Amino acid sequence: MSTLTSRDRISLDGIDRLLIDPPPAPALSGIRRFCVEFLLFGIKEARACLFAGSFFVSIFVMPREGLFGVPRYDLLLLIAIAIQVWMVWAKLETLDELKAICLFHLVGFALEVFKTSGAIQSWSYPDFAYTKLLGVPLFSGFMYAAVGSYIIQAWRLLHVRIRHHPPYWMATLVALAIYGNFFTHHYIGDYRWYIAALAIGLYARATVVYRPFDRDRRMPLILAFILIGFFIWLAENLSTFFAIWYYPNQIGAWSTVHLGKWSSWTLLVIMTFTIVASLKHIREKIYIPQ
Repeated sequence: MSTLTSRDRISLDGIDRLLIDPPPAPALSGIRRFCVEFLLFGIKEARACLFAGSFFVSIFVMPREGLFGVPRYDLLLLIAIAIQVWMVWAKLETLDELKAICLFHLVGFALEVFKTSGAIQSWSYPDFAYTKLLGVPLFSGFMYAAVGSYIIQAWRLLHVRIRHHPPYWMATLVALAIYGNFFTHHYIGDYRWYIAALAIGLYARATVVYRPFDRDRRMPLILAFILIGFFIWLAENLSTFFAIWYYPNQIGAWSTVHLGKWSSWTLLVIMTFTIVASLKHIREKIYIPQ
């Protein structure tokens, strides 16, 4: 267990260290242990969502007309950058992790440009902004970066380790197939279910080992992907409700985002996970059978 100085105790990185290595309680058992572990798991999950939560709260409270004459999309970009800089300054994120998050931003923004193009029009951003590029507000890439930030933070806070991870080259090929299908299904058919079946087979033996308190717990990795995808789908419903963007069927009146988007987000989580798993300090916690 790490030892904290009085100064560390009131700093954010000091709180993180306390969350990562809380004082053990070996005598705790039964329903009391379950409640304590469940509570700590929830706290760690909330902390891992620090960037995503702060960013999406900003989305929900920002008036549609913006503030002080500045359009809301532009303000959201400034807020997202400020949160990211603050997290690095506060040592809640490393520069290497920031580089990976920037990659998520670029990957997500490229997908947004394609999906909102005149030929595709899967969804649209209806409001004016000075920081729109090719019809897409620059803040949109941070919504994808938020997923990467969550996975990186959860990995550290929960002592995540992966057992029976597939070979990296296989995982990379599946991730590329997932990303490519987001583009090609408009021209040659949607193969997401075939790719999903391949991913399920590839990660069938993979297990997440995590530590909510002082003991390791386990979960099938594919189940973790599905659960994260579900919560992103819920966030997407809230975002469209607040008119951050629209799907074509939501222009007249808001309606729930199609449940099929859950599968798309789950596949995107798998792709994001593959990028995170390539970080040097994370690869050390992944076991690949030889």
